[in-house]
Amino acid sequence: MSETTGPKPAESGTEEARPSMGRVFLVVIDESPEMKVALRYACRRVAKSGGRVAMLYVMEPADYQEWVGVSNLMRDEARQQAEAIMQKMAGEVQKHAGSFPILHFREGDRQDEVLKLIDEEPSISILVLGAATGPKGPGPLITSLTSKQVGKLRIPITIVPGNLSDADIESIA
Repeated sequence: MSETTGPKPAESGTEEARPSMGRVFLVVIDESPEMKVALRYACRRVAKSGGRVAMLYVMEPADYQEWVGVSNLMRDEARQQAEAIMQKMAGEVQKHAGSFPILHFREGDRQDEVLKLIDEEPSISILVLGAATGPKGPGPLITSLTSKQVGKLRIPITIVPGNLSDADIESIA
């Protein structure tokens, strides 16, 4: 399942046919504290330099083949939760960046879906991720994308330390 809301690519495939919206900063949305720091950083960059924030929420697949009704119910509940989180974060983006974000919903493996979206959406120009501050490292997505998957990316990654304050973000973004 893949769904995107926001500007659509031009049918002709020419650069002139696509309206320019500046750089698009992609933030992967979850419920971690470091995601909020990454989102605030992306908003600040957009507010200062133009462009748009894009948000991606990846839902884990509900895979109960023998219980289709249960699987559908779990998928619906996950979708409602994803929409509620995205709505809340979109309000934050509107407040801090001054524009409504581009929203992407996917179902599957988070790493795979991030890579697919970046490949499918040429308007995305920077991936912004928040690094966890705990002893387990920066997080599985950052670990994977900065090691064995880094060669598959066509855009840079900005890794934002998850312990930055709003004042820190203001001074560096």
